[in-house]
Amino acid sequence: MASLPTEEALVLLDLEDRVVVVTGAGRGIGRVIAETFLAERAIVVGLDAAPGALDWLDQARAADGRPGASFDCDVRDSGRVAAVVAETLAQFQRIDVLVNNAGIVVDGLVQDLDDDQWDRCFDVNVGGTFRMCRAVIPAMQAQNSGRIINAASFAAIVPSVGSSAYAASKAAVVQFTRTLAGELGPWNITANAYAPGMIPTAMNGFADLPEAAQQRLLDTLSLRRWGEPAEVAEVVCFLASDAARYVTGTLIDVSGGKLATQVPRKAYELAERW
Repeated sequence: MASLPTEEALVLLDLEDRVVVVTGAGRGIGRVIAETFLAERAIVVGLDAAPGALDWLDQARAADGRPGASFDCDVRDSGRVAAVVAETLAQFQRIDVLVNNAGIVVDGLVQDLDDDQWDRCFDVNVGGTFRMCRAVIPAMQAQNSGRIINAASFAAIVPSVGSSAYAASKAAVVQFTRTLAGELGPWNITANAYAPGMIPTAMNGFADLPEAAQQRLLDTLSLRRWGEPAEVAEVVCFLASDAARYVTGTLIDVSGGKLATQVPRKAYELAERW
């Protein structure tokens, strides 16, 4: 019979004083990710392209007496990305975790998309992830450790009609992440991606859809409810922790079992008979 693990053998999420960089931290899921790392006592460095979007982070750190930093940063700008990473290293001497959350949605049928829409979607979602990773990798290699966590989407698994640019960009992020995992393994750096499903935010507007449209979407879920940003943030914190030290090159689906079976609604119809 196997013995229970000792207290010393248990691995907790102990993220206190880890230096965590979160892009797109001004609102939505990115803000909740940053808030969750703050609650875990990490040193949070927030990036966002919108002026004033990180005021909340400055106030939260001040209220809690925690170190950290906030930077206006458009991840499409290589020079700005390099400068922000250099300033972070100057202040804190290391970067333990990079969360590439910043992203945009571009909708439209293929024949209706113009070059600028397609290029912008890839420049933010894929190019921004690439630029941030490129900037932090030398520091992580020097410290022989690191966690890179990239935002994909359920659209990278099963795309929607009218989501060609977005779905293709997020699928690219998944393959980029797997390549990173292979390249960075010798330095004990893990690289993983997470795929949120239907998490209502201002960007996607799920909760503002007509009732019939909401019900149709919810019928595709094994857990028939909207997801919460905190449920994504908790997965990200797990991937950032030592509990996930042997997890790399993977995509974690955080979608409530969206399309896990062909007709998830059927289980709810059967359950009503019990």
